[in-house]
Amino acid sequence: MEDFTQLSGLQIDALREIGNIGAGNAATALAQMVQAKIDMSVPRVSILPFTEVADLLGGADAHVVGIYFNVSGPAPNSILFILSAQKAGLLVDMLLLRSSGTTDINNLDEIEMSAMMELGNILSATYLNAMSMFTQLKFVPSVPAMGIDMAGAILDAILAQFGEIADHVLLLETEFTKDEDDVVGHFFLLPEPGSLNIILKALGVNTDG
Repeated sequence: MEDFTQLSGLQIDALREIGNIGAGNAATALAQMVQAKIDMSVPRVSILPFTEVADLLGGADAHVVGIYFNVSGPAPNSILFILSAQKAGLLVDMLLLRSSGTTDINNLDEIEMSAMMELGNILSATYLNAMSMFTQLKFVPSVPAMGIDMAGAILDAILAQFGEIADHVLLLETEFTKDEDDVVGHFFLLPEPGSLNIILKALGVNTDG
């Protein structure tokens, strides 16, 4: 089993650059979608054990919104974009150009749900396109699914739906800013066993000594 907890500076830099390019492209796409400037950045990139994901989100009982995809290709994986329910409401308001606090995340209408799903589509497409550009690997995301639940329940559902996931996941912390509103979400790449090593090898920064 490869140890992904001790990545080199070169590996982290390559993954961060993928995140920054994806965020830049996503910000451009979102700006076109809402006809307003939305800044995005990736302040943190890391690889962490899957068992630590729930704690990062505030614990298994934390109320969150998750959008997830199955990704096929030579390095199959799943994608999960997840953020607190409160921040998800702010993000919907941001996307629909409304006053903060307007959206009731527990009672989304069709337009609000479409805004969240479209955000998931944009993020997955831009990040995967950036990954493809760097690795020359092809990634094909499925139609998104969305859940509003406790973090533990959403993670359990992903494991049940997508089957085996490797011990470690790639985290791209994603920050959205519009006017004074600031929203931080977590974009996870959940690789199937062996996929993360394929990605790192394709980047030319594999984990082998």
